Amino acid sequence: MSVSRISTRAALAGGIALSSVVLLSGTAFAHVTVQPQGEAAKGGYATVNIKVPNERDNASTVKLEVNFPLDHPLASVMPQPVPGWKAEVTKSKLDKPLELHGKKINEAVSKVTWTADGSGIQPGFFQTFPLSLGQLPEDADQLVLKSIQTYSNKEVVRWIEEQKEGAEEPQNPAPVLKLSAASDDHHGGGTAPSATASAASGEKDGHDDKAGDHEKEAVASSSSSSDTTARILGVVGILVGVAGVAFGVLAGRRRSA
Repeated sequence: MSVSRISTRAALAGGIALSSVVLLSGTAFAHVTVQPQGEAAKGGYATVNIKVPNERDNASTVKLEVNFPLDHPLASVMPQPVPGWKAEVTKSKLDKPLELHGKKINEAVSKVTWTADGSGIQPGFFQTFPLSLGQLPEDADQLVLKSIQTYSNKEVVRWIEEQKEGAEEPQNPAPVLKLSAASDDHHGGGTAPSATASAASGEKDGHDDKAGDHEKEAVASSSSSSDTTARILGVVGILVGVAGVAFGVLAGRRRSA
């Protein structure tokens, strides 16, 4: 087999591999997901975003339904207004009442439904739907928020498949909110007790110096990372250029022959 044929096949193989990576990456990021804004600690409160991409080229997303598990009920689920969308909160009665801030709660939010007032999420776009959640369970590591996405052409996609340990990701995985370890402040960013505040004030100067050192280290680390990335891209560019020149030379020799 001639060198030119080997080069041609190698180039084709590389192109196919790159295309596969791009296509698979696009598919992986096209799921409906839930992402916390900051920390989602056990026993605390959190603000999360339900991220909904439009996966269709000929239809818009016009409805989203997010379901909450009643085996770990949440007493408070409040949607933030989203322009162009109407939110409806549905509650269900609990078999075992919750106790929150000294009060018994007999029902919890079972789902939130957003319906588009206008064109919805058009092809090539995504939309986030913010929610305030609490009090998060203390006896769970995650919350599975099974969701249903409806398109303008009446197509319905059910994001309800749970990930099994050791198995490949399902085709339509349910959004999963990972919960971090419980923190001292269960309100997720509330004010600290006065004694703690006083101690923090007394040690302010020392902490400021340490913060400055950490900031310098972070900047240095970021610069180093950027330099490394730039070098890698530069090397890749050089290799691609060399391969192109070699291919051209070989092709020219073949034509001359």
